[in-house]
Amino acid sequence: MEEIRFSQVVSNGCGIDVHKESVVATIEGVGILKTTNQFGTFTSSLTELRDWLLENGITHVAMESTGVYWKPVYNVLEPTGMKVWIVNARHIKNVPGHKTDKKDSAWICKLLLAGLLKPSYIPPKEQRELRDLTRFRQKLIEHIASNKNRTIRILEDCNVKLSSVLNDTSGVVGTKLINKIIDKQAVAIDDIDEVYHRNLKATKGELFEACSGIITEHHSYMLKIIREEILSTEQRVNELSSRIRDILAPYDNVLELLRGVPGIGTKSAEDLVAEIGLDMSVFPNENHLASWAGVAPGNNESAGKKKVVE
Repeated sequence: MEEIRFSQVVSNGCGIDVHKESVVATIEGVGILKTTNQFGTFTSSLTELRDWLLENGITHVAMESTGVYWKPVYNVLEPTGMKVWIVNARHIKNVPGHKTDKKDSAWICKLLLAGLLKPSYIPPKEQRELRDLTRFRQKLIEHIASNKNRTIRILEDCNVKLSSVLNDTSGVVGTKLINKIIDKQAVAIDDIDEVYHRNLKATKGELFEACSGIITEHHSYMLKIIREEILSTEQRVNELSSRIRDILAPYDNVLELLRGVPGIGTKSAEDLVAEIGLDMSVFPNENHLASWAGVAPGNNESAGKKKVVE
C-alpha cells in the first residue's frame, strides 16, 4: 500500500510517554536521526532528559496529561524555552500495534511533527502555585463542613435537638451551647439565659428542652475531639487566606472589580483569579473560556439533528 505522509509542521520535536517510574522519549526532525531513549523519573534523570533534548536542538515537546506524573517533567523542561505541550489523552488515540512504551512515544512525536496535536492550557508557575493554595483551602473548608455535620449527627444520637430550634447550629448561640454540652455534659436554664437573645425564634423553654438529651461520656469525648479538629482546621484556613491575600496584593484593583459583580465575594474573586488567571489573551473569546471552564454545552449533531447529551 502507498504510504501517506503528512506535512511536517514542527521542525524538531519530541514525544514523551510518561509513567510513574520512567519516561520514554522519541526525538525526530530535520537533521535528527529518529531516536528513542528511556529515562528514570528522579530529578537527576529528568535533567539528563532535558540536556539530551537541548543537545539535539528540540524545540517542541508533547506528552499526555497522565495523572500528576507529567508535572515533574514539565517543571524541568519549562525553563529551557522549549514549547512543552500537555495533550489531552483522548486526542492521542492509540492505533492497533502501537501499544508499547517506545511506540507510544514515537506516535506522539509523529503527531506533534505533523501538527495534529493541540496543547492544553497550562497556566504560568505563579498561577499554578496560587491554585494549590486556593484548592487546598477549599478542601479544608469542606472538611470543616463535614465535621460540623458530624457534630449534628452525634447530637442527634444523644437526642439533643439543637438543629430543630436553631437555623444555624454553628452560629454564636449554637456554638456556645455545644461547648457547654461538651464541657459539662448538660445545659442548665442559667446557661440558656446567658446565651439567649431576642432575635432567636425559639423560646428559652424550647432551647432548654432541645438541649436536654442523654449525653454520655463517649458523646462528650467525640464532640470535644471534633471541636478541636474544627478549630485547628479553621486556623489553617486563616493562614492560607492570609498567604493568598499577600500573593494577590498587587492585583487589588482586579479583585475589587470582581467583587463588584453580584454574588462574588472576596473568596470567590480569589478563586476566579487562581483558576482563570489575569491574562485573557489565552482565550480567543468568551465562548472558549466558557468551554474551557466546562460551563458550555457540548455539540452532538448527526444528520442535521442535534442530540441532547444527558
